[in-house]
Order: sequence, then structure tokens, then C-alpha cells
Amino acid sequence: MKIVADSHIPYLTVDTIDGVELVRCDEISRSDIVDADALLVRTRTRCNAALLDGTKVQFIGSATIGTDHIDLDYCHQAGITVCNAPGCNAPAVAQWVMSGIGYWMEMRGINDASSLTLGVVGVGHVGSIVARWARQLGFSVLLNDPPLEYARHQGMTFSHIDELLEKCDIITFHTPLTCEGQWPTWHLCNMDFLSRAVRCRLLLNAARGAVCDTEALLGWGGDMAIDCWEGEPDINRLLLQRAFIATPHIAGYSIEGKQRGTAMIQDALCRHFRLPLIPMETVSPYEGAHQVTLTGIMHSYNPLDDTANLKPSPQSFEALRNNYPLRHEVRKNKPLT
Repeated sequence: MKIVADSHIPYLTVDTIDGVELVRCDEISRSDIVDADALLVRTRTRCNAALLDGTKVQFIGSATIGTDHIDLDYCHQAGITVCNAPGCNAPAVAQWVMSGIGYWMEMRGINDASSLTLGVVGVGHVGSIVARWARQLGFSVLLNDPPLEYARHQGMTFSHIDELLEKCDIITFHTPLTCEGQWPTWHLCNMDFLSRAVRCRLLLNAARGAVCDTEALLGWGGDMAIDCWEGEPDINRLLLQRAFIATPHIAGYSIEGKQRGTAMIQDALCRHFRLPLIPMETVSPYEGAHQVTLTGIMHSYNPLDDTANLKPSPQSFEALRNNYPLRHEVRKNKPLT
């Protein structure tokens, strides 16, 4: 059995299985996997016909929440099982969002969270944690998620996007990237969207880069916190300088999130090939800390530090991301004060 794995996947312990080969994500090629049974990747490896056609690969595990980099239709037709790690880094992304909001409030001299309304677009793994923490901290929160609303998701009250644009001081995106279907999210945040966001003063994107139209953002006068960019890693230099917070797609890069993501694909790999499961201890709940304070979140992580590293060196986007010093999430039931 041969397994080819991205060498940048942290906490990978499949080396207990014979036949594992570690290859840098930017060097994984068809010749590397032509005789491989399994491929373990992150978002930088495009898993499509050009890479996979004619290979022995029957299992792909992506230690990421998304699958934008995988041609799922092709894999289905080719009989390739695909596994990803939904929700693995949700508490870390929520940490990035709420810390960014806290530092923005500090910059703008806003002391009272109850004076602000937060709009959460996309209320899945990440958005639900953001909403829960924000309510704990005193923010008014409006939720927008047409697919969940259509599915009559219990326990949530949803608002039309027009209500968010009318009432929200802050809007944060937590949607997948979809170009088709009833509710496409590609360029959801466009010029029309921003022109109708009459109260919005801060926009955050830790979802997918193309959820926000770069040209529209460049023409907007509000503050921006951006972790996901169109055209990564070749990001727009002007938008980089305009953004209040600018980080190299590392919002979800926590120790606990990486442990969860790797554990999820390792378990799926072992189950697929009927191998003995590889024990791997993970810490912190998937739903994030139960009780938080804004000060505690801000002390646990400061996105301005990562901003200071990226702004003077945009060409280092990929290097900063691949060599990122993983941080801890906000502690369970013990918020830092």
C-alpha cells in the first residue's frame, strides 16, 4: 500500500503504516501518485482529472473544512472516495473573527458591544460559534443562511439579507463558495451589496476569498478584516494595504483545529482500507469554549501581529501560511482574563 501525503499536514501519524511518502504540497505531481492508493492533502493540491486520471488513487483525505480544491464530480465518476474535515477548525476561525472585532472596537473607541449589531452570513460550524459568542458578549446578532432557513433548521431565527444590510454595523461571512444553485455565494459581497450596507462599518471574510468581489471592496469606504482572498496566493496589493486586518488564510490555524482535522482524515483512511485505527488525542470541543470574554479572546490571539507580518511582504503569503506558528484556541470553560 502506498500513501502520498502533503508534508505540511501537521500531527500526521500515518507513518505507523508502511508505504507513506511525504511530498511538499507544491510538488505533488501525477508521477508521485500514479501507483498510490491514497492521497492526503490540504487546499493547495488541486485534485482533478489532470492529477488523478490513470492513477491507482482510490481515497483522498483533505485535512480541511472545504473541498473547493477537489473535483468531486470527477472523483465520484472515477470511484474515488473523498473525505474532508468539516468543522475541525471552527473555534479557531471564530477566535479570529471575535478578536478582530475586539481590536477594531478598540481602534474606533467603541466600548459597548450592546451598541453594535453583528450580521452573520452563513451559520454552519463557524457562524454558529461566532453568533453564540457574540450574544454572550452583548452584541445584537442577526443570522442569514437561506439553505438552513429553507431546511427549517430548529432553534434559529433567520433574517433576510436586506435586513442585515439595513441594520448591521458589522457583517462577517461564513459560507462555502458556490457558483451555481439557488443560493450562489460567488461575489455575494459585490458593489450592489456594499451600496446597500448603509450602516456597516466593518466587514470580515474568513470564508472563501471569492465570496467578496475584490474590486467592490476596493471601492468601499469601510473597515475590512480579510483572511481569505481572491487569487491566493497572488493577492491584490492595494486591498492588502487597505485592510485593517490582513492575514494569510490562517484564521483556522490552531493547534487543536489541526489535531482534529488530521485525526478525522486518518480515521477515515483507516476505516476505508480496514486498517487498525490510529489513536490520536484531541483537545477542546468542536463547538468551542462554552464561556468567553472579549478580553479573553483578544488576549488569546491578536490578528494584528499576523497583519504586521503580511503587509510588508505579500510575496511571502504562501511561506507565512505554510510555516505558521500554530496557536491555541480559547480555553474551554476557562476564558483568559
